[in-house]
Amino acid sequence: MRYLNTRWSKPFLLILVCSICGSALNKLKAQGNALPFQNAKLSADARAADLVKRLTLEEKVLQMLNKAPAITRLSIPAYDWWNESLHGVARTEYNVTVYPQAIGMAAGWDPAAFKLMGTYIAQEGRAIYNLSAANGSTGIYHGLTYWTPNINIFRDPRWGRGQETYGEDPFLTGQLGKGFVNGLQGTDPHYLTAAACAKHFAVHSGPEPSRHTFNTTVSNYDLWDTYLPAFKELIVNAKVAGVMCAYNALGGQPCCGNDLLMTDILRNQWKFKGYVTSDCWAIDDFFKNHKTHTGPASAAADAVFHGTDLECGTDAYKALVQAVKDKLIDEEQINVSVRRLFAIRFRLGLFDKDCKYNLIGREVLEAKPHQQLALKMARQSIVLLKNEGQLLPLKRTYKKIAVIGPNADNETSVLGNYNGFPSVITTPLKAIRAKFGAGTDVYYERATSYTDNRVASAINNPAVFSIDGHRGFKVAYFKNTELSGEPVFTNYGETIAHRWPENGDVAGGIKANGFSARWSTVFVPDSTGLYSFKITGRDGYRLLVDGVEKAADWRQHGSTTIDFVQQYTAGKPYQIALEFYQGSAPGRIAAIKMVPGRVKENKPEAIAARVSDADVIVFVGGISPELEGEEMPVSQPGFSGGDRTSIALPAIQTETLKALYATGKPVVLVLMTGSAIAMNWENEHIPAIVNGWYGGQAAGDAIADVLFGDYNPSGRLPVTFYKSDRDLPPFESYAMAGRTYRYFKGEVAYPFGFGLSYSQFGYSFGKQKMKVSAGKITGLVNVKNQGAKAGDEVVQVYIQYPDGVNEMLPIKELRQFNRINLSPGASKNVAVSIPLSSLKKWNEQAGKLTLRPGKYKILIGPNSKDSALQAEVYLN
Repeated sequence: MRYLNTRWSKPFLLILVCSICGSALNKLKAQGNALPFQNAKLSADARAADLVKRLTLEEKVLQMLNKAPAITRLSIPAYDWWNESLHGVARTEYNVTVYPQAIGMAAGWDPAAFKLMGTYIAQEGRAIYNLSAANGSTGIYHGLTYWTPNINIFRDPRWGRGQETYGEDPFLTGQLGKGFVNGLQGTDPHYLTAAACAKHFAVHSGPEPSRHTFNTTVSNYDLWDTYLPAFKELIVNAKVAGVMCAYNALGGQPCCGNDLLMTDILRNQWKFKGYVTSDCWAIDDFFKNHKTHTGPASAAADAVFHGTDLECGTDAYKALVQAVKDKLIDEEQINVSVRRLFAIRFRLGLFDKDCKYNLIGREVLEAKPHQQLALKMARQSIVLLKNEGQLLPLKRTYKKIAVIGPNADNETSVLGNYNGFPSVITTPLKAIRAKFGAGTDVYYERATSYTDNRVASAINNPAVFSIDGHRGFKVAYFKNTELSGEPVFTNYGETIAHRWPENGDVAGGIKANGFSARWSTVFVPDSTGLYSFKITGRDGYRLLVDGVEKAADWRQHGSTTIDFVQQYTAGKPYQIALEFYQGSAPGRIAAIKMVPGRVKENKPEAIAARVSDADVIVFVGGISPELEGEEMPVSQPGFSGGDRTSIALPAIQTETLKALYATGKPVVLVLMTGSAIAMNWENEHIPAIVNGWYGGQAAGDAIADVLFGDYNPSGRLPVTFYKSDRDLPPFESYAMAGRTYRYFKGEVAYPFGFGLSYSQFGYSFGKQKMKVSAGKITGLVNVKNQGAKAGDEVVQVYIQYPDGVNEMLPIKELRQFNRINLSPGASKNVAVSIPLSSLKKWNEQAGKLTLRPGKYKILIGPNSKDSALQAEVYLN
C-alpha cells in the first residue's frame, strides 16, 4: 500500500470509500435494510439530516444549484427546482389548463376559487412530473417546486410585471395568495402535492430595466404597512414551502443577503423553516451590478449565511467549496441549507414509490372541471366599468356586429405571461361569432396595432420567399450555440414556427439542448410597400436583411416578441436570415416563430366608414403582454423595457374610437390589459366599457357571456384606475405617499374595488350592531339583490383610522371582503369580523407594530369610494 503516499492517495481513497459506500448501500437495499433517509416513516427533517451527513462538501454544494445533479452512489436522481405555475402549469410541452392572468384572477376577489385552482394546478403538475420522470426527464419546468405566487404589491401601474400580482392592496393580496398556496400544497399531513414559493421578497416592483442594480430605501412604516403583510400571511399562516428573494438591494444590501429581510424578519421573527431560492442570476448581481462583494465566493458565502439556500441561474454557488476552505463560511451553514432543500424534496415524496400522488396521470391534464373553473374565473375577472343607458347586455337581434381592434382575435393577449399552452383558446371574435347563427353578420378587422395605425396581414403569395429552387426557407441546424462549423442538418420549409420540448428531437440527431439554427431565404416583394417580420422566440434570435442585423434579442431569455417593419421595393431581391440559438442549460424549452406580413396604414375615418352600417361596434383594444412584462426589449410609444412610460390608452386607439363614435352607432370598448389604463375621453363618451384583462384560455367566452348577458358581471378592480400619469409620484420612488387607494388623495377614474353589475344591491345593518368583542370588531350586514337578474356582489369592509392621524396612516384600507351570490329579491347576512391585531400599525417610537387608541370608522359598501354603511367603534 506504499502508493497511498503518492499525490494520488487522497483522490484514490475518496474513490475507494465512495465505491465501498455504494456497494454497501446496494447490499443494504438487496437485504431490504433501507438507510434512514430512505425510510418514508421518518420525518422529512430527519431523513434530510441523515442524507446530508452522507454527502461530501462538493456534493452538497452542487445540490444548492437549481439544476441539482444526480448522486448515483446514493440513488439520488437529478432535480431541477425551476418551475412556474402563475396561472396554470407554465412553459411545458404538455397542453394544460390556463386560467386568467394573476391580476385578472384577483379581480374575482374569490379566495375559494384560488384554492381550487391551486389544487387543479398541482394535479396537472403532478401528472407532468410523473410522465416526465417515466421518460427520464428531470429538466426545467418538470419539477414540483413552483416559483409562484408573485405577491409583490402593485404600487405603480407603470410596472410591467404588475400583471403577475394580485393588485395594490396587501390584505387582498394576502388572502388570495393564501388560498392559492393552500390549494397548491394540499392538506395531506405527510406529503405536499406541490411546493409554492412566495416571491420576490420583499420590496420589489420595478423598474424592470434597472432591477439588477437599484437600491431602494423605505420607511419602517411603509415596509410593515405595505411590503411585508402579504408575505407574512403566506409565510406565517399559509406555511408556504419556499420564498424567493429579489434582485434589487434594500438599504444598501442585496435582498438575497439582507440582514433585515432575510435574517431578522424571515428567519428570526417569522421562524420560517422552508427553503429560500435566489431570483435567477441574483447572486451574480452582488459583485457584477451592486458591487457589494468582490466575487462569486464572497457573494455566495454571504447569501448562504443569510439563508439563501438555492441559487438559480448561474453557478456562483460552486465557489462555496473554496469559500469553506478559505473560512469565508462554515460547512455547517452549508449543511443547514442542504437539509432544508432535501426536506422539501422528501415532503414532496420524490423518493417514495408509495407516494399517492405518483398515481396521477395524463387524464387530469385539461380535465373538464379544470376547464370549467378557468371559464368561471375568467367570467369573475371581468369588470364592467361603464354602462350608460344600459347598452349592455347587447341584443341578440342585431343583423350586423362589427368586432374590431388589436385584441379582438389575438391569442397571445389572452394568455398573459408565465403561461402554459392549452389545446383550445377562445378569443372575443370567436366567441361572439359562436353566439349567432347565419342570420347575423359578424364583421372583423384588426383595424390598428397597439400603438400605431400599421396593421400587418398575412402574405397571400408565398412564392415571394424562395431559395435554391424551393419555396419558403432553407434551415441549417448546428450542434452548438454559436452557428459555427458545418451544419449537422439542412432542410426546407415554407414557414418558421417551432417549439421543442425539453431534450426534444430537433433535426439530424440534434436534441433541444444547446443548439442553433439559421433560416435563409430570398424575399422578392410583388409590390412596393411596408412589410413586417414579427418574431417571437425563447432564447436568442436576430433578423438580418442583406447581411445587416435589423432586430435582435440575442440572450438567453423567456419568450419575447419583436416586430420589424421597413419599406421594400417590388421585384428587388432581399437576402433574409433569421438566426436562433437555445441556451445549453439542460431541459430548456426552445421556441421560435416568424410571421411575415404585408403592412398597410389604416386611417381611423376609413375604418369607421367600413363599419358604419353595423348595428353595434365592439372595439377590443388595450395593450398586450408583448408590450408589458419582465425585462423586455420593447421601445414603443408609452412602453420601455417591459414597463410603461404612460398609463394612457395608446393614442391611435383613442383616435379610432373617436371616429367610431362619430358614426352615431353604439360603441362598446373592451379592454385587455395587465394594469390600469387612463382613458379620459373614452370615459366621457363611450357608453359601455368592459375590462377583460388577459383572461386565459376561456377569455373570449367569458367576454362574450358578459356582453350578451349570459353572465352578470361581478369583477372588482384590484388596482386604482387613475386619470393621468401626472397624478403619480416618480416610478422609482418606493414611498407609498400618494399611491394606491390607501394614500392617494386626488380624483380617480375608477376606484379600487369598483365594478358594476346588471343588478343593484342594497345594504343595511343587521340586528347585531358593530361592536368590539373578544379582540375583534364584529357586526352583521344584510345585502339584498334589488334587481331582476341573479348576480354576485362583493361586500367590501374598510377601516378608517382615528381622527387626527398623521399622514403615515392610510386614508382607509380593506380589512374584509365576501363574494356572495343572490337571486333577484333575495338577501343574505354577512358577518363582519375584524381582528384588532390586524389593525396594528408601525410605531416608530416603540419600534414595533402597535394598536392606536381612538375612534375607528367601519365603511361597508361595493367599492373603496362608495360606502353604503358606516359605523364607529372606540378602542382604548
